[in-house]
Amino acid sequence: MNRRKLLSTAGASALGVWSAAAGAQSFSFLPNQRYPDPAVFLLDPSFAKYRIYSSTVEQLGSGMRWAEGPAYFPETGTLILSDIPNNRLMKYEEKTGMFSVHKEGVNYTNGNTRDRQGRLVSCEHSVTRRVVRTERDGRMTVLADSYQGKRLNAPNDVVVKSDDSIWFSDPLFGINGEWEGTRATSEQATTNVYRIGKDGQITAVVTDIVNPNGLAFSPDEKKLYVIEWKGTPNRSLWSFDVSPDGSTLSNKTKLIDAEGAGALDGFRVDRDGNLWCGWGFSGAFSPETTDIGGGMRAHLPLGKSADMDGVKVFNSQGKPIGFIRLPERCANLTFGGPKNNRLYMASSHSLYALYVEAHGAV
Repeated sequence: MNRRKLLSTAGASALGVWSAAAGAQSFSFLPNQRYPDPAVFLLDPSFAKYRIYSSTVEQLGSGMRWAEGPAYFPETGTLILSDIPNNRLMKYEEKTGMFSVHKEGVNYTNGNTRDRQGRLVSCEHSVTRRVVRTERDGRMTVLADSYQGKRLNAPNDVVVKSDDSIWFSDPLFGINGEWEGTRATSEQATTNVYRIGKDGQITAVVTDIVNPNGLAFSPDEKKLYVIEWKGTPNRSLWSFDVSPDGSTLSNKTKLIDAEGAGALDGFRVDRDGNLWCGWGFSGAFSPETTDIGGGMRAHLPLGKSADMDGVKVFNSQGKPIGFIRLPERCANLTFGGPKNNRLYMASSHSLYALYVEAHGAV
């Protein structure tokens, strides 16, 4: 048996174990054997310093239906992420490589993050429609479930600022259908971004974005970035200035336009201010039909997922500088590992990782 076949067999066997633990079936993934990894592209020479020549994309686990919301915990070397349609949280353990179910029945949790005290903060995307914190003893504390006396829509992504305020987006995805939750009627007039102060007070800091999605602060926390899932005409990432007291936003500016069939989702920022964005095909279709044979005409997609799925990296001015191609669409990502330089990518059915010469902003 040659080395490639041995690695392929070993990888398939390991993923079989991971899939059994996850309770679903995986697909085969063969990592690139040559350095540098041809899946890592330099869109601009400035990205070269972030690429590690002898690092390749790894598949750490599979068997999910829609992977989202990775959050890394350095104290234990574990990563928690969501498998939304299966209504569960998954866990990856760095020391053992074990990928398993962490918790089930989590109200279709989407985004997760670690607060400054090392606790898990999660966006329950449907049913309960709230932001919760898991205490060290396992108890659940509800941080937000309503605004001005009306239920939230479907909390999506969440970040914690250095002053311990918690910021989260609240689009409609978890109540729009039966795939990522349970269909329900929105009670809010708009889809907002909210801030939870240390005193527990909830304020709407962004009210003019259609279905806000991923969000993150710049390294100095002077800017908040928010993705608009359904922008006009394209999906976009907006930049806001944060007030000196850290409570309000101003100067809304479009930093990144996904352009046509591109789709932004979740993202994270590194210490240099670069934005590492989950990227893929938006699913847009041509308004015109094309003959596909058999007497049928169809509306064909305007892009190819195989060309677009992965992570697209932009500098702080919004210029694309790098791209990591993946075999699945990346919905969200985070930095982790002992040196905070391992990029974890939650991508459709699987969790991928790549060591880079960048470190997540804390």
